[in-house]
Amino acid sequence: MQHRGILIAVVVWLGALGTVSGQLQHPTRLRNHPAIGYATVPTRDPITELNRKLKAGEVALRAEGESGYLRSVLEALSVPVESQLLVFSKTSFQALRIGPKNPRAIYFNDTVSVGWVRGGDVLEFAAQDPAQGTLFYTLSQDPSRAPVLQRNDMCVSCHSSNATHYVPGMFIGSVFPGVDGTLLFAGPAETTDHRTPFDLRWGGWFVTGTHRASRHMGNAVVAKGADAAAMVTPATVHVTDLHGRFDMDGYLSPHSDLVALLAIEHQANMLNLMTRIGWEARIGSSESGRSLEEAAEELVDYLLFVDEAPLPGPIAGTSAFAATFAALGPRDRKGRSLRDLNLRDRLLKYPCSYLIYSAPFDGMPASAKAAVYGRLWDVLSGQERRPIYARLTAADRQAILEILRDTKLDLPAYFFDAATSTGP
Repeated sequence: MQHRGILIAVVVWLGALGTVSGQLQHPTRLRNHPAIGYATVPTRDPITELNRKLKAGEVALRAEGESGYLRSVLEALSVPVESQLLVFSKTSFQALRIGPKNPRAIYFNDTVSVGWVRGGDVLEFAAQDPAQGTLFYTLSQDPSRAPVLQRNDMCVSCHSSNATHYVPGMFIGSVFPGVDGTLLFAGPAETTDHRTPFDLRWGGWFVTGTHRASRHMGNAVVAKGADAAAMVTPATVHVTDLHGRFDMDGYLSPHSDLVALLAIEHQANMLNLMTRIGWEARIGSSESGRSLEEAAEELVDYLLFVDEAPLPGPIAGTSAFAATFAALGPRDRKGRSLRDLNLRDRLLKYPCSYLIYSAPFDGMPASAKAAVYGRLWDVLSGQERRPIYARLTAADRQAILEILRDTKLDLPAYFFDAATSTGP
């Protein structure tokens, strides 16, 4: 009965989240559309490739101690340990094992997330397919069995909703957790991304780092019988060390890095928007309910951080995540990268998503990519002058254009029109 109650809590939470544009919003109907075939089309995601390598003997996974196959899997998928995040709200199918004394660890790169629960039977995976969106897998932690990552489409029951633009995807949530991590209906739940005010983020997560905010919801629980608003205190807002909060045996890192949280919040919604426009291009505007130009405007606004909430910087994490993230490049002839961090008032130094280099971006249908590039050019060239774009200064637009010209190989020819001004 407890497990059923947790599931109901998650479903109600998802039902309370904001909606997206577009009329084709029934997730099952969308996944089963003949142009999509989510469950039947051959996959090209990183887990499919890892399974191929395992079968061919090109990669071997090894189990070690309490964490089982975790470290070996991260190495095989090029997922950095420094990306570790710790969530203690009961928002996973392994919910009964999760709580403040046994948080779930999440590790990620641009296209794969790996979840580990101490004492759990499986590792959890969410991998981005260039065409099909997020695919979900599990890997048994039983070392006596040959390691094979099994697809698990049951996960889409929670990971395909208005929180993900009705396509299979990841989302980051902020909740009011009880002392055992159970979701409480003490206030509105939030899906969070770079547009969310800092003070509403990370309920149910451990957060380690420094900043100048007086409030966020991380590191806090609602005591039994207490006012939910009272869970946030200076001691929960400013945390740099998690030692003593739970037994760290099996965890690969003692951190739940603030900068890593900022990154995964941005990219979860960015990946979902790329999947959504790709599916709309395949289905057609008559069924999706909007034009590709409308979908591209939504995506490009997010890509360029037009509505980013200001950050209370300077911000610093407690692990090496920031340096690891920025080192991935690519860099232009001046040494600049879209992965260069700002961490004062915004996430990135040059406000254009690094996921423009990702396989999901490159895998969008030609018509969707053409619409996105067209809209991106309108904004960066200065042709789009509405007030909401004023936060993109002429210097920002010029720098982004120059970086893309040097590093993005499939840019349309009109991006190289040197005569075009980037505006005032």
